[in-house]
Amino acid sequence: MTKGRRPTSSDGAKVERRRSLRFAVAVPLETSWCGPDGKAVKADAIARQVNMRGGSLEMANYPEVGSRITLTNFLSAETAEARVLATPSSREGVSQGIVVELVVPSDKFWGVSIQVKKTVIELHSLEQSLLAEGIDLRLLGEFRDAAEFVRTVSTAVSGLRERQLQGRDDNDLVGLLTADRIHRATNLCLEVISDLDAGRVDHDTKGVDELYRSFEQACDRLKQLLKRREHQPFNSPR
Repeated sequence: MTKGRRPTSSDGAKVERRRSLRFAVAVPLETSWCGPDGKAVKADAIARQVNMRGGSLEMANYPEVGSRITLTNFLSAETAEARVLATPSSREGVSQGIVVELVVPSDKFWGVSIQVKKTVIELHSLEQSLLAEGIDLRLLGEFRDAAEFVRTVSTAVSGLRERQLQGRDDNDLVGLLTADRIHRATNLCLEVISDLDAGRVDHDTKGVDELYRSFEQACDRLKQLLKRREHQPFNSPR
């Protein structure tokens, strides 16, 4: 079978034919279809690049171009019907799997990962709009902090899922989230100090008592941690 080639522009660059942006994910699937002999065939797959209309699936055994297949999301148990648009033998640039188009477009089928990634892009667009409208820089800073937190969590969620599928240790990502939480808590603490110095916090401000008790508990635990660190033996390099 002759491989199909993507159309190119006048400068030789490949023309993108997708109608919407694809997002990198790692979604485990079960695929099933009817083989040439009429028998049902099942195979495991992992969705790698997807959007609401379809995506690319990584799989070792796959159906022919034009086949109609059923996809089952292992994580949500949801199913969807799809058509096979390309295989490694039918289109240049397709390897280790197939490209499918969902019969009924849906980004919810792929799970929470794509929802988070779409939200990150929408937040970035909103940030640009707010900046263009000359919003108060303090509010813009709050927005940027929130958007950065969403981006960090999005990256961590994708990484955790990837490690889960591969059976790899995830302690480094958990540690990354913890370090990011400490960084955000430090910045928030400095902002609260600034609010106190500026007189924006008084006895009528809601949550002050709860905040004080939280600070006390956190300080007690941090003191214990720092004391243990001080008593740990120091191994100098030889």
